[in-house]
Amino acid sequence: MRCLANHKRMVQIGCGQSRSVKMDEIVHAAFAMGWEILWPLILGFTLSGIVQAVVSHSEMSRLLPDDRPRSIAMALGLGAASSSCSYAAVALAQSIFRKGANFTAAMAFELASTNLVLELCIIMIALMGWQFALAEFVGAPIMVAVMVLLFRTFLSPRLLREAKEQADRGITGRMEGMAEMDMAVSGGSLWQRITSNEGLTAISHSFVMDWASVWMDIVGGLLIAGALAAWVPHEFWQGFFLADHPLLAKLWGPLIGPLVAVVSFVCSVGNIPLAAVLWNNGISFGGVIAFIFADLIVLPILDIYRKYYGLRMTGFILATFYVSMAVAAFIVEVAFGAVGLIPEERNAQVVEASVTWNYTTWLNISFLLLAALLVRRFMVTGGPEMLRMMNAPARSGMNS
Repeated sequence: MRCLANHKRMVQIGCGQSRSVKMDEIVHAAFAMGWEILWPLILGFTLSGIVQAVVSHSEMSRLLPDDRPRSIAMALGLGAASSSCSYAAVALAQSIFRKGANFTAAMAFELASTNLVLELCIIMIALMGWQFALAEFVGAPIMVAVMVLLFRTFLSPRLLREAKEQADRGITGRMEGMAEMDMAVSGGSLWQRITSNEGLTAISHSFVMDWASVWMDIVGGLLIAGALAAWVPHEFWQGFFLADHPLLAKLWGPLIGPLVAVVSFVCSVGNIPLAAVLWNNGISFGGVIAFIFADLIVLPILDIYRKYYGLRMTGFILATFYVSMAVAAFIVEVAFGAVGLIPEERNAQVVEASVTWNYTTWLNISFLLLAALLVRRFMVTGGPEMLRMMNAPARSGMNS
């Protein structure tokens, strides 16, 4: 069976059987996947913009004073209400840490902001199935709980002091400007805040800046997914993931998933297409979840940790995050397997490599009109100037 048939030109993520595919066909396949997930992405970023318009960042440092359960639960809630951009999450976590938030709580916020956000859930359901989205939302709090235990056990006061001194030096990484932006609207009921001029403007600004911050990851993830599906033999993946040894695969998947993510360079929602490729090619259910968890330890972000907190703390974050991700993913694997929630078929979303008049096209057109309205408001309310400041250092005086 060919990955791109001449008649219907269907593309199945993870097919991995044709290695004579040309680059233009890879791009075509990436466009097909992108077209299938376009409306869920627009919906997700719109909902995220609404949440960010009514949830303020200004109180985060006060709300995260320690690593007690209440503060960690608050960190999870604040993270779920923030942008899904991994770079923005890392920058904001550093910002609130410098302003007095507890370091462990700041890291819990960081993990939640890339694993509990609405757009991630929507895109996982659209591309992989509701079981994976449920596993993500069950596993993320478990991952944070393991991380907190590891931090309490192994994080020394000296290492924390060194990290704080390094953070206070203000060395820039990426998205510092976006992290400092606080566009939340106060006063009035929830509906009044959303529909007010200030609320609509805040929603449009959050919407466009979220897109601007993750579009490279999304495009990169689609292209890499298409390339892996076409060029890497299915047999290689089967052997690499120990697919012929079910018990070993359940143990191996959560261990290897984060390591694959580290070298993929793709984070945020952009790693979902890659996760679909891995799933269709034999990685365990827990391995998929571990891979998705690991967007905060990819190589570019590890380099930002080095700038923010120093080399020793970067190593500590990498080790503790990796263990937390692997343990949480294994727990999810066992729990979901026990209740029969792991899909039996490995059939990530099949999409057509051409635009046809089906429900996806109509939904995409409708949501593109919504996106156009938000972009227009962004353009006429000072958005382009704020967009240019997304990567500006916090010390540049950016504020809401």
